Amino acid sequence: MAGDGAFGWIKGDWYLTLGATGMVGPSFEGSKKFMFSAQPIISLGKAGNDTRFSSRNDNISLALIDDGVVRAGATGKIIFGRDAEDELEGLHDVRWGGEVGGFFEFYPTDWMRARAEVRHGIRSHSGLVADIAVDAFHDVTPAIRVSGGPRVSFATDDYFDTYYGVNAQESAASGLSQYDPGGGVKSAGIGGAITWKATDNVTASLFTEYSRLMGPAADSSIVKERGSRDQLTVGVSTSYRFDFNL
Repeated sequence: MAGDGAFGWIKGDWYLTLGATGMVGPSFEGSKKFMFSAQPIISLGKAGNDTRFSSRNDNISLALIDDGVVRAGATGKIIFGRDAEDELEGLHDVRWGGEVGGFFEFYPTDWMRARAEVRHGIRSHSGLVADIAVDAFHDVTPAIRVSGGPRVSFATDDYFDTYYGVNAQESAASGLSQYDPGGGVKSAGIGGAITWKATDNVTASLFTEYSRLMGPAADSSIVKERGSRDQLTVGVSTSYRFDFNL
């Protein structure tokens, strides 16, 4: 009985959303060149309070609190490696890894959602990253929704050192100026999407995101001498929601 009390919250109706996103965007953060990439969509939570809004910016999430107005829980992000080639030849490679942390979101109105994520790097970097996004959304038809709003990201010096730092050895090998970043604002921008709910379980969307690198990222010699502060991404995504009971 004690076990049921401790883990009673697990029982009930749950949903699992799985999907994929394909996009064209910078070949690496801060690059002026573009490439195609893909990312998974994974979201797990308790059914009963329908998620009123979700964004392609939302990382892998497990909602532990969900009362229809406030959602909070654990979140994670898969990070792909960065090879030192082309503009980055002479710099260190960045290993693949991930970020884990928590998220909090709430609905100040029936047509707006604010969400914040704070994540700690694993393997790829050892810094902290925080993302904040606010989205307004409107249902043009019962099946088509338009949405959009501002985004801002912050990071600590360990993150910036991994992706934007250039030490003396790397400077000599790459020709880039030496750079030792601190922490601060990483980027600010805006994003928008058109989402189509094909069925009760199938959703597809077309989205675009623009961000302007700021602070330690903008000041990096990687961006100033080889890359661009302006980062644009365009893509499509599709997902399927599975409902189950525990």
